[in-house]
Amino acid sequence: QKKLHQAVCVLLVELCERFTFFGIVCNMILFCTLKLGYHSHQAAMVNMCFVGTSTLTPVLLGWLAEYLVGRIKLVCICMFLHFLGTALLPVVSFPFEDVYVDRRHILLTLPKREQKILFYFALLTASLGTGGIRAIVCPLSAYSLEDCGPKELLSFFNWFHWLVNLNSAVVFVSISYIQQSVARNLGFLIPFVSGLMAMITIHMVRGEMIYKPKTDSSLLTTFGVIFSALKACCGRYRYLSTGVASWLDHAKENHGGHYTEAQVEGTKSLARLFPLFTFQVLYRTCIMQIPSGYYLQTMNSNLHFGGFVLPVAAMNVISIVPLLILVPVLECINSWLFSSKDTGHSPTIYIVVGHFSAALSLMVAGFSEIHRKHFPQVEQTLSEEVLLVSSMPCFHLAPQYILLGVAEALVTPSCSLLSFQLVPGRMRGISMHFLALFNGAGCFVGALFVQTAHAGTQGSWFPHLLHEGKLERFFFFLASLMMVNTLGFWAIAHRYNNLHEDCTNEFRGSLPGEKLLKHGKNIKHYNAVLESSPILSPVEKT
Repeated sequence: QKKLHQAVCVLLVELCERFTFFGIVCNMILFCTLKLGYHSHQAAMVNMCFVGTSTLTPVLLGWLAEYLVGRIKLVCICMFLHFLGTALLPVVSFPFEDVYVDRRHILLTLPKREQKILFYFALLTASLGTGGIRAIVCPLSAYSLEDCGPKELLSFFNWFHWLVNLNSAVVFVSISYIQQSVARNLGFLIPFVSGLMAMITIHMVRGEMIYKPKTDSSLLTTFGVIFSALKACCGRYRYLSTGVASWLDHAKENHGGHYTEAQVEGTKSLARLFPLFTFQVLYRTCIMQIPSGYYLQTMNSNLHFGGFVLPVAAMNVISIVPLLILVPVLECINSWLFSSKDTGHSPTIYIVVGHFSAALSLMVAGFSEIHRKHFPQVEQTLSEEVLLVSSMPCFHLAPQYILLGVAEALVTPSCSLLSFQLVPGRMRGISMHFLALFNGAGCFVGALFVQTAHAGTQGSWFPHLLHEGKLERFFFFLASLMMVNTLGFWAIAHRYNNLHEDCTNEFRGSLPGEKLLKHGKNIKHYNAVLESSPILSPVEKT
C-alpha cells in the first residue's frame, strides 16, 4: 500500500509538471510573434531551444544533486525556480498598457525590451525547475523497473507515454483555447497554478517521494573512461599494443589506465548504443517541426470550423490521437511477439518504420504548403490581432500531424526500451542520460537548421510571411535528410536484435562481482537503478 501511494504521488507530480511544460510551450510562437514582435523563425527557435533546455537540465541537475548540492536541498531550490518562472510568465503576458485609471490614463507600461528580458529569465528558471523535478522527484527508478524483463519494460514505456500524451491532449485543447480566445491574459497563469499544485504535492509527501538512487557509475566516470582511452590511443607506444580487444580497454588498470574492469566494460556496452543515439538526433529535429513549422502552417490557415475558431495548438491533438490508439494495439502485438520467441524480441523494426513515417510526414507537409498557398487569403483574428491567412481549412494539414504521431508511438517507447535494457544494470541511468543528451541536441540542431535556412536563403525557406516564401523547400530538405537517416539506421539495426544477450550473459559472466550477483539469492542486480527520466514525449517536443 505504501509503494502504491508513493507511485501514485510520483505520477501525479509527473503529470502536473508536464501540464505546466505543455502549457508554456503550446502557444509560445503565437505569443512571441504577436506580442513580442518576433519574426516567425525567431519564435520557432525560442520554442525549440526551450524544449531542448528542459530536456538537458535533468541530466545536469541530477549530477549536481548527487555530487555537489544534495538531493533535498536542490529539490527545494528547483521548486522555488519553477515557482518563480511560472509566476513571472503571467507578468510578461499581462498587457499593462490595457490598465487604465478612470478609463482614460495608462496606469503602467512595461517596455518591450524589459518584457523580453523578463520573458527569457522566466523561461530559464522554469526550465531549471523542470529539470530538477524530473531528475530528483520523478526518476524512472522510482517506479522500480530494475527487476522487469523486456516485455514488461516495453509495456511500461508504452503506457507511460500514453498517460503523458493524454495529459498533453487536455492541455492543448484547454489552455491553448484560454490563451488564444477566452482570456489570453490568464493563459500563463494556468502553468503557474499547475506548478504550484506539483510543489504542494512534493511538499506533502517528500519523505516518500524524494527517491535516492544507489549508484557507482556517473557521467563523469563514463566520460573519464572515454577520454582516458582516447589519450592512451593517441600515444605512439599504444599503437604497438596487441593485447587489447577494444580501444576502450586502454583505460583499464591492467593496461595502464585508471579505471576498473567493471567501469570500462560498462562503458563499452554503452558505446554500442551511440549509433542508435546518433540517429535519434535528426529524428528529434523532425519531431520539433510540430511546435515550429507545422504550428506556423496551422497559424496561417483557416481555423474557422462551424462558426468556432479553433486554437492553433489544438491541431497538435491530431498528432496525439494515433499514439493513444496505437498503444493498446502495440501492446497486443508485443504480447504475441514476446510469447512466441524464446530469444526475445527487439523493437528495432518499430524505430525504422517510425523514422520512415517522420520522413513521409515532412514530405506531405511540403506538398500541403504548396497546396495551402493556392487558396485566396482571408482575414482571421487570433488573440485580438487581425492576420491575413490562407482560406484553406486547417484540417487539410491533418495527414502530416497523423504521420508524426504514428512515428512517436513507434519510436519513443522502443528507443527507451533499447537504451534501458541493452546495458548492464549499473549503466542504465547513464544510458538514459545519454539518450536525453542526444534528444536535447536534436532540439538545438532543429533551431540551427531554422536559423541557417533563414539566413542562407534570405528568409525564403523559413519566411516570416509564409505566402511570400518557400517553406515547402525547407520541409523537402528535412524529408530528404530523414530518409537518409532512416536508411542508415536500417543498415545497423541488426546490431540491436540480440545485444541484450551480450549484456546479460557474456558481460555479467566475465566479471567476478557479476558472478556473485548471479549466484547470490539475496542480492538483486546491485545498483540496477535509473538516476533520472528525461524522456521526450511526443508533445514535449511540441
